[in-house]
Amino acid sequence: MKASKSAVLLLSLLGLTLLLGGATGTPAAVDTLYKDPRRPMNTRIKNLMDQMTLEEKIGQMAQVERSVATAEMMREFSIGSLLSGGGSVPRERATAEEWVDMVNMFQNGSLSSRLGIPMIYGIDAVHGHNNVYRATIFPHNVGLGATRDPQLVRRIGAATALEVRATGIQYAFAPCIAVCRDPRWGRCYESYSEDPKIVEQMTELINGLQGEIPPNSRRGVPFIAGKDKVAACAKHFVGDGGTRNGINENNTIADWHELLSIHMPAYYHSIIKGVSTIMVSYSSLNGLKMHANQYLINNFLKGTLRFRGFVISDWQGVDKIYYPEHSNYSDALLRSINAGVDMVMLPYNHTEFLSIVKSHVENKLIPMSRINDAVSRILRVKFSMGLFENPMADYQFVDKLGVQAHRDLAREAVRKSLVLLKNGLLPLPKKSNKILVAGRHGNNLGLQCGGWTIAWHGMDTKNLTTGTTILNAISNAVDPATQIVYSENPNAEFVKANNFSYAVVVVGEPPYSETVGDNANLTIPEPGLTTMQTVCGSVKCVVVLISGRPLVVQPYLDSIDALVAAWLPGTEGEGVADVLFGDYGFTGKLPRTWFKSVDQLPMNVGDQHYDPLFPFGFGLTTQPIN
Repeated sequence: MKASKSAVLLLSLLGLTLLLGGATGTPAAVDTLYKDPRRPMNTRIKNLMDQMTLEEKIGQMAQVERSVATAEMMREFSIGSLLSGGGSVPRERATAEEWVDMVNMFQNGSLSSRLGIPMIYGIDAVHGHNNVYRATIFPHNVGLGATRDPQLVRRIGAATALEVRATGIQYAFAPCIAVCRDPRWGRCYESYSEDPKIVEQMTELINGLQGEIPPNSRRGVPFIAGKDKVAACAKHFVGDGGTRNGINENNTIADWHELLSIHMPAYYHSIIKGVSTIMVSYSSLNGLKMHANQYLINNFLKGTLRFRGFVISDWQGVDKIYYPEHSNYSDALLRSINAGVDMVMLPYNHTEFLSIVKSHVENKLIPMSRINDAVSRILRVKFSMGLFENPMADYQFVDKLGVQAHRDLAREAVRKSLVLLKNGLLPLPKKSNKILVAGRHGNNLGLQCGGWTIAWHGMDTKNLTTGTTILNAISNAVDPATQIVYSENPNAEFVKANNFSYAVVVVGEPPYSETVGDNANLTIPEPGLTTMQTVCGSVKCVVVLISGRPLVVQPYLDSIDALVAAWLPGTEGEGVADVLFGDYGFTGKLPRTWFKSVDQLPMNVGDQHYDPLFPFGFGLTTQPIN
């Protein structure tokens, strides 16, 4: 009996020694079963999580901005994700290879951590890979909504995924499936339409970004098809497009029926398509900040809708639960994580985040079950992506950045997105004596692309990236004998003296994003308005309006021969020339109601007192000249 007790004691001591790494104090051996792709995913997740410390789990819940990250930080804190904020790049005009090298440098740090959990790198690729120099910039979502073509949007998603992968990045914060109900909102161009049915259809972008979900896949489970695809992110959950007076990050007042019928349908469809992540909105719903809305995130999204990917905060979205921002941050983290936020886009203060969340868990304010739910979801996406098998990026897709096939696709999208609102002039003759192209937007890629292009708010600059301005496109389209005169803001005497055959006036909004774009007036900004009035008062003109939303045009319609809503077309200006000169016909339909006066706002199709200048769905058509 004594001998038996001694054996048990010896075995116990031996087990403890092995657990502690032996007398040398070296770390315990890691069971690498989770790295075996032949094992079921749930088995791999459980095996890995059983070996993770609390600190490692919380580290996976952090997303940090690349500008403050190091490889050592990734290794030491097991950080789950990095991101590039708007305009955050390795260097100005960095090559695809330089992006790959940067991502791999951080990834090497993650892989050298105790468990070697790969990080996922996210970026706002919202109309193409828009942070990156030389990438193809597609029309913003409002223009894609005008195409009424979900399969076109799917192809754009696939092209965008390839260009994102060209830079070594695996995660795109797209699509924005907001239903913009008030064009005064600065993010309205990120919304496909005021009509939830169109927004619902355009979730087809997810199939382009991630790949087509297999027919036998379980509903709500994230799916990414391979190395040429990226994890997608449906945003911003939920009601961001319905804020009062169109004020960004404001309060959306909606009853349950309105929420489910207008703002929620695109989320059902995104989840069915296997979307990997969902981002929470800055806005509030009936006075409650969405980042703290436990019922809608934990109960409805994860419970009722059975979403199995991970929920991510918006940039400092947790900080904004209280005002001033970042005040009472400890309680904000407690509320948001308990509400169901799985990954927090910090983006800078990782040590503060890790310390506070660990304290909340140790004090039993955040249950361990909530941490485990968050981490299992994050790991599920990483396993679904094949990140454990292929964590490192390579150069195999670098030649896909800005490739001609994608530019041709963007050109197609531009011409299908244009909405002809008035016509007494089009199509234009290619062979004329002398034509005038006027307006700053006619020869400026920055103005043509809008916000979320190279920089967060976009840039007012001709040399923003690689592309074709509308002026250059017109030059390429017309007969070589046709003389083109370009003037940003010509005076009436100049216009009258030159005896122009006709004029193309390209005017519109400056670039903007988010709150910077909130606008209660929605007038055509100067000097564009004066340019339009001066030119159209002296010569036959077509006005090409570059904007993220409808603007006030009613007072000027009589003096305009033709009016084209071109939205924010991106880098491929040839798409505009294609329809102006009749190589293709106009087919676009308004994705938004065009108001007479801002006093009517908000006004959406189906409203009781609906009295638009141009109704939702309006769009004149023309036939191509063959």
